[in-house]
Amino acid sequence: MIELSPADLNILLVEPSATQRKVIARELSQEGITNIDFADTIFNALEQIQVSAPDLVISALHLADGSALELLENIKNHSTLAALPFMLVSSETRKPQLEEFKQSGVIAILPKPFTREHLGRAINATLDVLSPQELELDFYDVHDIRVLVVDDSRLARNHIKRVLNNLGVQHCVEAEDGQAAIEILSTQMFDLIVTDYNMPQINGKELTEYIRNSSEHSHLPVLMVTSEANDTHLSNIAQSGVNAMCDKPFEPQTVRKLLYQLLDQN
Repeated sequence: MIELSPADLNILLVEPSATQRKVIARELSQEGITNIDFADTIFNALEQIQVSAPDLVISALHLADGSALELLENIKNHSTLAALPFMLVSSETRKPQLEEFKQSGVIAILPKPFTREHLGRAINATLDVLSPQELELDFYDVHDIRVLVVDDSRLARNHIKRVLNNLGVQHCVEAEDGQAAIEILSTQMFDLIVTDYNMPQINGKELTEYIRNSSEHSHLPVLMVTSEANDTHLSNIAQSGVNAMCDKPFEPQTVRKLLYQLLDQN
């Protein structure tokens, strides 16, 4: 696959403020991105996407005819657009307002104002998704690795699987919560568990504790994906026996490093 650079990206920037459009476009140009189209409403954005799909949609949270979440849902529910990378730019800091985006498989959530480092990481995550590079492991053939992906959000599972597939992982089984994961573990073997924390019935912490107390599965590495930011809470999760934790959004570069640590240190 041809490796892309920022200059190769075509961006659709959805922002109602002309001033903010100029500011964000200037920041993008400093990253080498100049192929930028603009929209100021959900209607205009969807109209442009249907004519010519961009490589990445960057959207403000509040638009004249709705929210970025409505735009994202329209994209995710479209059969040919569901994999389109989506980035939110917002000054919103309240967790409940951002949680739905994190669960929907966005490529990044940028604060407003954002730093060049924030933008650079988000652009790199987009490039990793669009021009993936397989993991090269010493102790595993990445194509043979069996991963159980556990998350109660279908969109989040799809995003996690896409990132893993891009790294060369071809065998992914899905579970919609910890209870379903335990049932699958009773009949199948895996090399890695990637699980969300917040889930109904049995959450990620309880699932990890079950795995650690299982004679068959106690050796399995567990990667916990969580949007929790509270240090005490994260410490409690870590004590359950997880091997590594990863923030949502599920960033390819971070996941690559964690998989090296989990699978290639013998």
